[in-house]
Amino acid sequence: MMHEVERCQKAIDIALSGQKVAVVSSGDSGIYGMAGLVLELLKGQGSKGTGSRVMGQEKNKLAPCPMPLAPGVTVIPRVPAFCSAASLLGAPIMHDFASISLSDLLTPYDIILKRIKSAAEADFVIILYNPKSKKRIKQIEDARDILLKHREGSTPVGIVKGASREHEEVKITTLSDLPEYYEFIDMQTIVIIGNSSSYIIDNWIVTPRGYKV
Repeated sequence: MMHEVERCQKAIDIALSGQKVAVVSSGDSGIYGMAGLVLELLKGQGSKGTGSRVMGQEKNKLAPCPMPLAPGVTVIPRVPAFCSAASLLGAPIMHDFASISLSDLLTPYDIILKRIKSAAEADFVIILYNPKSKKRIKQIEDARDILLKHREGSTPVGIVKGASREHEEVKITTLSDLPEYYEFIDMQTIVIIGNSSSYIIDNWIVTPRGYKV
């Protein structure tokens, strides 16, 4: 943590020397991962690649990408943590959802609170990344307080620690009872809060899509 720029720059330097390099992120590298940082650093260094990436297509003509990328750069998709967590909880994100990181290391805290409020008002299922660390414990409490202004205390909440890892643990509770799990929650935990239609059935969280059942 806090050495991401150095890691990515080192990878770029090695790649430019002619070697193949992989920058590995947990989950999917394009979701709170390193993919964006690598591309930003390449842009800042004036990369003049001639790769085949395109922005659109007009008849049979390819429109060139306005930001040339270094040849050979590939972002490989993988399973993001919230998808792994959702699969363990049932089907909590069957409808529209918003993903919000509670870490204020790179995002001002007032913006984080604004995003939570906006997502709550819009009745999105809300996925919380980085909900709590050893030093940062207030954010999950503030998030719950905001949500309770817009959702019932009975709203389902899924808590998944270490999704798809050996120490994987799954908890299902409600917004009212979430404080009972504050000690359980850490940086490897994904918290998924249902919307106004979400419900619990046989230890699964389901958010209806709207089909007539």
